[in-house]
Amino acid sequence: MAQPTSPVQRGRVSRVLSSLFVQVLIAAVIGIAVGHFWPEFGGALKPIGDGFIRLIKMVIAPLIFCVVVVGIAKAGDMRSVGRIGLKALIYFEVVTTAALALGLVAGNLVQPGAGLNIDPATLDASGVTAKTHGEQMPGPAEFVLHMIPESAVAAFADNELLQVLLLAVLFAAGLLHIGIGRAPQVFAFIEQTGEIIFKIIGYVMRLAPIAVFGSMAYLIGQYGLSSLSTYATLIGACYGAALLFCVVLGVLLKAFTGLSILKFLRYTREEFALAVGTASSEVVMPRIMEKLERAGCRREAVGLVIPTGYSFNLDGASIYLSLATLFMAQAVGVDLTIGQQITVVLVLILTSKGMAGIPGSAFIALSATASAVGVIPVAAVALMLGADRIMDTMRVVTNLLGNCVATFIVSKWDGALDRDRAVATLADPASAPPLRREEDEPAKA
Repeated sequence: MAQPTSPVQRGRVSRVLSSLFVQVLIAAVIGIAVGHFWPEFGGALKPIGDGFIRLIKMVIAPLIFCVVVVGIAKAGDMRSVGRIGLKALIYFEVVTTAALALGLVAGNLVQPGAGLNIDPATLDASGVTAKTHGEQMPGPAEFVLHMIPESAVAAFADNELLQVLLLAVLFAAGLLHIGIGRAPQVFAFIEQTGEIIFKIIGYVMRLAPIAVFGSMAYLIGQYGLSSLSTYATLIGACYGAALLFCVVLGVLLKAFTGLSILKFLRYTREEFALAVGTASSEVVMPRIMEKLERAGCRREAVGLVIPTGYSFNLDGASIYLSLATLFMAQAVGVDLTIGQQITVVLVLILTSKGMAGIPGSAFIALSATASAVGVIPVAAVALMLGADRIMDTMRVVTNLLGNCVATFIVSKWDGALDRDRAVATLADPASAPPLRREEDEPAKA
């Protein structure tokens, strides 16, 4: 005779099932099964995931504006903003260059495209054009000009994070100049608006398991599990290089801050699971920013480093781009010299920046790199059409983790990290003191 379930067991099961992390994992497994056994139905579920991503994206721009303005205003010092921004950019440049070099090393060691002997004349590049929508990678001058919005409204309407960030910094500078004491209603309105947006995000996050189910069903239904075997060597090289890079990030985090990356991953496991399930790191940006602040990073550091990192610190994308370039060359029988591989890194240092938000940005960057090197047929970029979507998990996780580690390191570098709070929060998130934004005192003018 079966034993009745005790209240303690029922309570334990209820707590496990109420975890967003567990719900997302269950939804992902169901989505994979639906996409595999009913591919047409799975392919039709794409709007579910897309709708969730839109719900999050609609509040990201105003949230960044509020967080940055309030953080800088409470810090009361624009010089610290300049220091944090400069240190972040230096860190981003060093780390993304290292990621590009790691991708080249992995490509040379594994040789993922060797032996394919593909004739470029047989490749149809029309799929690449469809992916990129005819866009071109902007030059340095265009990129800098693009950071300046044509109007304040356009920055928010187009969800251009760098433009919103620039506007927020300028607004905060003006607020500090006239003094918060002369504009208390403005400061209170922005601070309270940020609190309301966080509440909205909490409501939307309840739909996360449904979104993951739809995204995974679409992915498997559209591309199938068979695509994994087609690019097995390339996938293994990319994911292996990304794993090694994440280990390096853990070493950097430990060396600079003394914090454990494993404890941080446990602390943020729900956000990483959601990012993987939806193939988007933007959907977890608001929650990651809040958790980093809870883990001891000052608000202005979080507000500056995270949005900037989404454009300048794409570590996973950097690994993929350099490795993919070698894969294309090897697949069509081109043996790149050391000089040409250095050219690849130099070109990708430029083209990999500011990729976020550009349709088919990876294909644009690969096409630009192939053209710059001069010996790789641009048509070879079409080889990546079948593999690009499979790399999303690697890129999302590595990009997200890279930006989180960058926030800790830059915060520590600038004295904006409460290490005691960070250690306590990562050791036991439940016992960490809550953020008490409503009791914070604004900086004196």
